[in-house]
Amino acid sequence: MFGKALKKYLPAPDKVSQHKMLRWMGPTLTRPSLWQANRRSIALGLSIGVFMGLIIPLAQIPLAAVVAIFLRANLPVAVASTLVTNPFTFAPVYFLAYKLGDFILNAGNPAMTEEMIDSQVAQVTQLTDGGALGLFERIGDIGAPLFTGLFILASVTAVLMYFTVNLLWRLGVLLRHRKRRLRQTAP
Repeated sequence: MFGKALKKYLPAPDKVSQHKMLRWMGPTLTRPSLWQANRRSIALGLSIGVFMGLIIPLAQIPLAAVVAIFLRANLPVAVASTLVTNPFTFAPVYFLAYKLGDFILNAGNPAMTEEMIDSQVAQVTQLTDGGALGLFERIGDIGAPLFTGLFILASVTAVLMYFTVNLLWRLGVLLRHRKRRLRQTAP
């Protein structure tokens, strides 16, 4: 049910492997396991993409593709699900990750507001007085809680996505079987 609907929107593997920027990967991109729309492949691809999208701010799409190829997950789903972080969700996700990391680490720093984080980010980008050393000091203030929160958030979300897709897929199959049985027993 879901797999057939998804297949309509997936590009053909041959077209992708013929793209001028992807030709160097050759037959790797035409492996059937990377394009299958089954429960395991979709759930794993979504988990990989969400994990990479949340934990890595740069080059998340190529990294998700490499991991999907290595683990034989659905490649298009892995690549598309990295877009969980985009220009609209980036700031709230990173603020939530910072708050989570700060709570977990209990750093003892006074609670930072969103304005304080924005001002620190602005100071980091200006690099006025402290030069490179000042940059590292400022990043160090928010780095540990941010990266801790990102890792926890990415890990938990990826695992939840995997099990949610599996559960929803199984429920869909059960409902389809139940409807089929009811049609067969109905007069």
